[in-house]
Amino acid sequence: MITYLDTSAFVKLVVDEEHADEVHSWFEESRPAVTSVITYPESCSALGRRARLSLEDDARLEEWLAALNTRWSRAVTIEVTPERAGALATKHGLRGMDAIQLATASRVRKRLDAQGVDEPLVFACYDRRLLEAAEREGFTTLGGPSA
Repeated sequence: MITYLDTSAFVKLVVDEEHADEVHSWFEESRPAVTSVITYPESCSALGRRARLSLEDDARLEEWLAALNTRWSRAVTIEVTPERAGALATKHGLRGMDAIQLATASRVRKRLDAQGVDEPLVFACYDRRLLEAAEREGFTTLGGPSA
């Protein structure tokens, strides 16, 4: 299985929160784990926000960022064309970054198909709107919607 992780899933590789164990399993079992280049800055933003809101000290944030860098170095990162993301944003009513995530996964699927790779690509996410859009685009999904 090849797993595409959006930011909501990727952050669970770093922070011990609900569903983190299942994301760790998907990441370890994936051949390979894939994500968009935007996942890194989005993850840094989420971790910084979490540290500020929970009043974590700087050492905890540095620990999370180090863990992020370790996971990031093991993932395959893909860029995407903005036109495909724009089309998906309007088609599914997605926010811009979510559209980029879905467009990136679509690009990965297209590349795998062109190379004749028989391994299934699944889309891992914890955002309701993005999960539903991925399913409408024909992806098998992992994760669950957040409120």
